[in-house]
Amino acid sequence: MAGGQPEREDKVSLEITEEILQSMEVGMTFRDYSGRISSMDFHKTSNYLVTASDDESIRLYDVANATCLKTINSKKYGVDLVSFTSHPTTVIYSSKNGWDESLRLLSLHDNKYLRYFKGHRDRVVSLSLCSRKEYFLSGSLDRSVLLWDQRADKCQGLLRVQGRPATAIDEQGLVFAIAFGGYIRMFDARNYEKGPFEIFSVGGDLSDANIVKFSNDGRLMLLTTTDGHIHVLDSFRGTLLSTYNVQPVSSSSTLEASFSPEGMFVISGSGDGSVYAWSVRSGKEVASWMSTDTEPPMIKWAPGSLMFVTGSSELSFWIPDLSKLGAYVGRK
Repeated sequence: MAGGQPEREDKVSLEITEEILQSMEVGMTFRDYSGRISSMDFHKTSNYLVTASDDESIRLYDVANATCLKTINSKKYGVDLVSFTSHPTTVIYSSKNGWDESLRLLSLHDNKYLRYFKGHRDRVVSLSLCSRKEYFLSGSLDRSVLLWDQRADKCQGLLRVQGRPATAIDEQGLVFAIAFGGYIRMFDARNYEKGPFEIFSVGGDLSDANIVKFSNDGRLMLLTTTDGHIHVLDSFRGTLLSTYNVQPVSSSSTLEASFSPEGMFVISGSGDGSVYAWSVRSGKEVASWMSTDTEPPMIKWAPGSLMFVTGSSELSFWIPDLSKLGAYVGRK
């Protein structure tokens, strides 16, 4: 990529095929939520999954054993977005009470707050952590993106934006992206004060950005918007490779999409509650799963695994039905 982008490493991961995707079905469901799941995150190197829900709960799951290890309630502050730090039982989460927009560093082990991050004046709508670095980003409806060090109470940097921001940090923590207003702005994490080193267009889609993400190897990016578009770009050249279309979402919902571990497929929710999968190489839809729900589910692919999860008013683990796969050979 031109413009002085830092060098980024490649990372080869698990291979997923269309046949495996088409065989995916719900293997386990947790139905004990009394509100919609608003955020989920997998820890990069452990078997843990964390969820945040409108019922003001944070829940920690052991994915390998399909068990809920702990439920922590955040009745005073509510909870909206949640992400793991590098530590498997420590998370950062945002509030949802309308009066305190602080972020909180929480130990799930003993249910103790380790630090408060105060600075935003409106709801935080994007939270991005990097497992290799101590810094993280938060984007807010107050039209700011703040850069934080997990070891310090005060923000380390502030970037003003002209819209609802979506943020992402690449796997190495060298580059971060901020999306709003039909563009993705690319920053060198060490020289962000100089402004973006690249600005990528997403084909005239000016609707609000929801989610922006890097693929695991850093070569691709995706951006979802409220108009129901999922854009996939080459993160080095900024080329718009494909756009997938689903039902639009309301301003109170989030359209989330996720790359498969090796970046060959994209799975996404939809405004009508359905889930779709596309091939990045061909741009074609390869699988879909209809739903009776009326809102888009949260959706995350488990790192290095033949599994993804969806979160709505329940949490579902999706795995391949091996009986449908004639020539499948299991691989870790």
